[in-house]
Amino acid sequence: MTLKSRLMLVFGFLFVLALGLGLLGLYGIGRANDGLQTVYEDRTVALEQVSRIDSLLLKNRLALSAALLDPAAAPAQLSQIENNQREIARTWADYMATYLTPDEKILAQQFAAERAALDRNGLTPEIAALRAGNAEQAAQVHAQALVSYQTVLADVAKLRQLQVDVAKQEYLLATQRYASLKSGMSVLIALGALIAGISVALLIRKIYGQLGGEPEYATAIVHRIATGDLSGNIVLHHDDRHSLLYAMQQMQAALLQAVGNIVQSTDTIVVATGQIAAGNQDLAARTEQQAGSLEETATSVEELTGVVGDNAASTLQATQLSASASAVARKGGGLVLEMTATMSAIQASSRKIADIIGVIDGIAFQTNILALNAAVEAARAGELGRGFAVVATEVRNLAQRSALAAREIKQLIADSVAKVDAGSALVDQTGATMQEILRGIQQVAEIQARISAAGQLQSTEIAQINDAIAQVDGITQENAALVEEAAAAASSLEEQAKNLQAAVDIFKLNGHQNVSRPAPALLASNSDGAAQERVRPAGELKRIARR
Repeated sequence: MTLKSRLMLVFGFLFVLALGLGLLGLYGIGRANDGLQTVYEDRTVALEQVSRIDSLLLKNRLALSAALLDPAAAPAQLSQIENNQREIARTWADYMATYLTPDEKILAQQFAAERAALDRNGLTPEIAALRAGNAEQAAQVHAQALVSYQTVLADVAKLRQLQVDVAKQEYLLATQRYASLKSGMSVLIALGALIAGISVALLIRKIYGQLGGEPEYATAIVHRIATGDLSGNIVLHHDDRHSLLYAMQQMQAALLQAVGNIVQSTDTIVVATGQIAAGNQDLAARTEQQAGSLEETATSVEELTGVVGDNAASTLQATQLSASASAVARKGGGLVLEMTATMSAIQASSRKIADIIGVIDGIAFQTNILALNAAVEAARAGELGRGFAVVATEVRNLAQRSALAAREIKQLIADSVAKVDAGSALVDQTGATMQEILRGIQQVAEIQARISAAGQLQSTEIAQINDAIAQVDGITQENAALVEEAAAAASSLEEQAKNLQAAVDIFKLNGHQNVSRPAPALLASNSDGAAQERVRPAGELKRIARR
């Protein structure tokens, strides 16, 4: 069980004990208050009410006697009696509203019955006789009611004595309760004091055992360690392996070793922070040069982006011109095809004309033969056939001339057909050439389109490269700022290391003051090494960026 649990248990028991005693005391006070309240409300008040009724009854008796003795004062006495009667009725009602014991209820009922009989047989007839002025009858009734008065007064005395007796009983019960409560509380107090004493003794023993010695001794050791003195010896009891002092002894040993390691590490930290500071300064200079080189590279890439953009625009214009030339070539090819068809039609027509001329030539040849035959027959006919011979000669001449003309036309038609065939062949060759030109233009257009797409892709990629270089430039600027911050942080770290070195100097180890000193040789060698590390030239950085 932990010390906290033990303390909570002991103080919890004491709290419960105090709470129980308090609650028991409150219970006793409450019961006493209830008894006093009962005595006051049900006995003292009731006793006062009964005594008042007794007094009023006596006043009524005296008032009746005074009225009998002095008839002149009878009206005033009777009025007083009526007021007393009303007061008796009101007081009796208040009395009946209080708590009544069984015996008290019987006496109250008896008093009420006898008082009613007194009022009915004595007081009311006597008052009536006095109002009527019949003093003799009133005196007679007065004498007869004397016994009833005595009985009623005796009942009142019993009720009054009953209140005293009941109050005494309440007092005796309260005394008994007080004695019982006092005994119980005394036992609880004694038992609680015994348990508390034993618990406190055990708790003190436990605390002392956990401390391992006096609290003042532990406080002195803590103060000594707090001031940095780790050279003292902590005295422990025999076989003490669990106390606070033993833990402090172990802590002092661990602190002694840890502080020794810190002292050894402090020099290394000072040297390392010096190296870091020098390296950060060199890095800051290199970063600044790299930032300048990146700016020049970004400018060159922007110029290259403009040139590639112009090339892409020129390539696009050439592509458009190639497309226009391709359209014109297609149109020329169509016209050549139409011309080829026309030449074919002319060739066919020329051949038909040649055929027709051949027919005409044949007809002329046959006509010439017929004319020759007619001339032969006319010669045979002699004189009779001379006119027919002249006609036949003319016909023959016409046939010869027709044949000659037909041959000339045929020759011309043949020449035309030959020329048409040659023109048709040239047109076919021209159509084929136009198709080859059209295919070449299409290939050029396709190549121009690929060149344009490649130019656009190059422009996009160069723009991306430009953006990347801009981002790298921004990152380099940020790195430069971070390097400056790192240099400042390294300087601050170096200063903090020196402060740490001064801080660990306060510890007293193994009976002497610890003194830690920086290592100037290491710092000097670090500075020389940092000086030998130079920044790369800007041209080298540009070449790296181009690659």
